[in-house]
Amino acid sequence: MRLFIGIMATSKENQVVSSNILRQSWYVSWQQAKKIRLKQTEINSFKVYHDNKYKKKGNRMSYFPFFREIEGEKCLVIGGGKVAARKISRLKEFGVKIKVAAPSIVSDIEAMAQSCDNISIERRTFTQEDIENVDFVIAAAGEEVDKEAARLCKEKAIPVNVVDNQELCDFIFPSIVQKGDMVAGFVTGGKSPHVAAKLRRDFEANVSDNIESILDYLSEVRTLAKEKIDDDRKRAAFIREVSEFCMKADRVCSSKEENAFLQKYLDNGSGKILPGAALVGAGCGSYELITLKGLSEIRRAEVIVYDDLIDEHLLEFAQESCELIYAGKRSGRHSKAQEEINELLVAKALEGKYIVRLKGGDPYVFGRGGEEAIALKAHGIPVHEVPGVTSSIGLCGMAGIPVTHRGASRGFHVITGHTADNLPPEIEEIRWKSYAKLDETFVFLMGLKSIDMITEKLMRYGKLSDTPVAVIHGENTDGTYVKLVGTLSDIAAKVKEVDFPSPAIIVVGEVASLELTD
Repeated sequence: MRLFIGIMATSKENQVVSSNILRQSWYVSWQQAKKIRLKQTEINSFKVYHDNKYKKKGNRMSYFPFFREIEGEKCLVIGGGKVAARKISRLKEFGVKIKVAAPSIVSDIEAMAQSCDNISIERRTFTQEDIENVDFVIAAAGEEVDKEAARLCKEKAIPVNVVDNQELCDFIFPSIVQKGDMVAGFVTGGKSPHVAAKLRRDFEANVSDNIESILDYLSEVRTLAKEKIDDDRKRAAFIREVSEFCMKADRVCSSKEENAFLQKYLDNGSGKILPGAALVGAGCGSYELITLKGLSEIRRAEVIVYDDLIDEHLLEFAQESCELIYAGKRSGRHSKAQEEINELLVAKALEGKYIVRLKGGDPYVFGRGGEEAIALKAHGIPVHEVPGVTSSIGLCGMAGIPVTHRGASRGFHVITGHTADNLPPEIEEIRWKSYAKLDETFVFLMGLKSIDMITEKLMRYGKLSDTPVAVIHGENTDGTYVKLVGTLSDIAAKVKEVDFPSPAIIVVGEVASLELTD
């Protein structure tokens, strides 16, 4: 199912807010710009284009979502039943001139016509002459009449919506939310109007009642910014910051707050601003595991430097203008060295851009986020961390393994599986002896290649050979996992036997034998 979800603040001054609410476009697809009248040769050419461009491709329709101004346009509604009434009810709020042609008219349409000067009724059968001098048509009179209406409309290159017949439609009606100048639409390509309506209701319940006043205020803010801030980047940053404040606070700024925002972006002689950087944990596996704060940072970012282990669906939430830079690192396959990444983050931040460093799991759990923070701060760049769900806890939970459990483990330890510390042998011996003595959970990250060494040393220094061990691999995109269970004595052989996928975590302890979730 292809789902279009979009939102727009119809005032041209409030595009920033609409993109902050949801960064897709609303839905209505037309084949022509406003009020185009074509010669017959042009119509024939258009028909070929239409047949190729708008026909079904596989199981999806090639509609594109965009907004169009329709106030004052002429719409013909063929049919006078309840479905037609629902279409009219939506359109009349947008200033459309509506003519209804049908032998019988339901009372809802009659009531709307009495209360709205833009709606006229003609109680008769639809004729070909009805589609002359109209901008678009809605056919809701029954299968035979609707097919004929669609045929005539396509001959004259007039956009038509045929209810309950997606293949004949040039545009589809979304399920609409409207609050003042804010308009949002939800469609499922005609496959499930119920789902679209459900999403619309859920969205509407979460849109602030103050949205209209906020949009009006932000229109004034844009005017102020154009007057006071000459630098394009500073002006955009100012508008974005005020918009985000208003949306989070669910109110307009006070004059004191507004002045503080403005002063921040006025030229102070340095010639540049340093918006800063955020180290954002993307969580482990599915994009749904990111925090709300992390998602907000992605939407705010002007540059995103992202790792290999993130769910790339997260990148779809970024601004259209956001620069996306891949900096993935896996064992034996690094796109960039850590020093290069540090230099890249600093360079982009010094350009005055807001940077998001998007990392799998948590940035400060073996994510080298600390090194990146140090590099940024050394150049005076403000930086903060947004925690993420680390795989050491998240993957265990997904696989039904609690890292702590009454009677089995009173604590847990997260340990790197890499052996690059080059510690003296005597120090290594002390470390592994201490691990072996603790009756708690051990989670080894990045340790699949070292599983022979890990299991051998734990047994050598005192861990029982039948201690449960689980090896878990999580998928980036769908939140699924692969788990292999064994003991210290046999898990390494099992991993090699099935060619277990990397990366993976290794869980050692009594809890590894548990499976508490389905």
